[in-house]
Amino acid sequence: MRVAFFGAQGKVGVVVVAALEAGGHEVVDGRTTASDGCDAAVDFTRPDAVLENVERSLAAGVPVVIGTTGFDMEAVDAAARKAGVPCFHAPNFSQGAALMMRFAEEAAKTFPQAEIVELHHEAKRDAPSGTAKATAARMGTGPAIHSVRLPGLVAHQEVIFGGPGETLTIRHDTMSREAFVPGVLLALEKVRGLPAGLTVGLDALL
Repeated sequence: MRVAFFGAQGKVGVVVVAALEAGGHEVVDGRTTASDGCDAAVDFTRPDAVLENVERSLAAGVPVVIGTTGFDMEAVDAAARKAGVPCFHAPNFSQGAALMMRFAEEAAKTFPQAEIVELHHEAKRDAPSGTAKATAARMGTGPAIHSVRLPGLVAHQEVIFGGPGETLTIRHDTMSREAFVPGVLLALEKVRGLPAGLTVGLDALL
């Protein structure tokens, strides 16, 4: 597979590019190389850069896997539908995080009172995180979200449920960005078979 990668020098990009190349895939820099001839594109950049990167790929008919959070999803969905090309976005590519969100959605049916605490490295640009907002949306109970940004953290989230005489905590910890690699590889494998427009959430592929 030939992949145009936007954000190859970022913290996540370095890890994912190494895994792609180790798997025998060809990776080109999406910023300097046209997407023509690529099987897919990947974006791990900044929220304000996503739409331009996506539109560049869509112009070449190349589907895009987006790992950046905080971008305008409606604009990307509209552009992808207009181009007739599929795009995929996951707020978190960790399969464990996808399960955490699924479990939180189920627990909210029994424990409607809950709060979310999400903790990330100090350089993360958006707060609350995309994972926390996606979790809250799936729970449907309007939980408060608390954001922590500190050195030494990678990506962590806990959902704390409270009931009479008991609490339930569902927590996921990412200690290394290698946790995102299986999810990105799965998305690259499946994205071309998705409908035109933006599909959201790793659950859609599991």
